[in-house]
Amino acid sequence: MRKIVAALIGLLLCLAASAAVNPGDTPPDTLGSTQDGQAISVSSLHGKVVVISFWATWCGYCMKEMPVLANLQKLASERGLPLQVVTVNDKEDRRTFVNTVRVLRPRLPGLLMTWDRDGTIGKPYGSDKGIPVMVMLHRDGTVAHVHVGYGEDMLDSLVAEINALLSEPPLPSAAVAAN
Repeated sequence: MRKIVAALIGLLLCLAASAAVNPGDTPPDTLGSTQDGQAISVSSLHGKVVVISFWATWCGYCMKEMPVLANLQKLASERGLPLQVVTVNDKEDRRTFVNTVRVLRPRLPGLLMTWDRDGTIGKPYGSDKGIPVMVMLHRDGTVAHVHVGYGEDMLDSLVAEINALLSEPPLPSAAVAAN
């Protein structure tokens, strides 16, 4: 019974969330820092399709989504496709983030994992209302799609959206170099 109640509460939190960024918007540039302290930004990823997912260790849906995202990243890397998945840890303490990355990295290679200490990075995306939140960006860094919550029934549409973004023409070399 407790599992059912917990699942329902988690589902309600996911459904109650709504993102502040919308398709066509230019999102905030910062995406947090890695466990090694390297700052990651949207502008540093121009020219790539970017999938941003806000997560936490306590979020069961998030933890189910991460291996799927890692598999997408692995497949894109193997095929030389311009895709970067960035998973942003939402409001957990630094120790939890670092330890979790240390454990997950061998099982989820290729994911760029960053940390949002107090939720300020995720707030414009709606993570303050609930997670997981997934935002897909065009190669020029503008928002293409926003998804709140996660379910395995979403996989086909998520993959179709990513494939459509990857099919868009690449940015001119000068535009990528300028960013």
